[in-house]
Amino acid sequence: MKHRRKGCLLILLLATLCLAFPWLWHQGVNWYYNRAIYEPAATPARGVAIVFGAAVYGNGRLSPVLRDRVDTAVRLYQMGVVDKILMSGDNQFDDYNEPGAMVAYAVEQGVPAADVQPDFAGRRTYDTCYRARHVFQVKTAVLVTQNFHLPRALFTCRALGIDAVGARADLRPYRGARWYEVRETAATLVALWDVVNREPPPVLGEPIPLTD
Repeated sequence: MKHRRKGCLLILLLATLCLAFPWLWHQGVNWYYNRAIYEPAATPARGVAIVFGAAVYGNGRLSPVLRDRVDTAVRLYQMGVVDKILMSGDNQFDDYNEPGAMVAYAVEQGVPAADVQPDFAGRRTYDTCYRARHVFQVKTAVLVTQNFHLPRALFTCRALGIDAVGARADLRPYRGARWYEVRETAATLVALWDVVNREPPPVLGEPIPLTD
């Protein structure tokens, strides 16, 4: 009877650990990479800013989350923290173009078009990081996104060979912010699977080096 009870307790403990692992992993990634996240004014200089895509409305208008990311990258460029901006987002449908809208907005803010590179196949964080390293030959970068997303982005890009730091793009409160935090728990677990498997994203292409 004692052996059966111990066996049940062990099974219960293992089940609890399995259920808790996604949350523990997410918290661990957040704790470790928070040290590499900066306010824009204090961000260390890097050659390239990588801006992660988000929703674009039907008229090409950037959502608040995305607009704040691009505004932050423009500020980093104007301060001389970065020399180039890589705008990475989703463009798998003809009527939806995140990178195109991001580039157009940055150019409107005064960034020379020659210093802004669209990445039309950054459908998710892993794709953006993989393509930044293997297509655009980025070795050092500032990752520009909101604080809830930065630890996962840093984990992914560093695991794929990019010496990256993060710049917070939190310029306002966001609707659905609580949902973003919850979603990151599952997304950070998927990021672990991605970097272990190292599968190339669906779209690659010829190298386009952003820096010498």
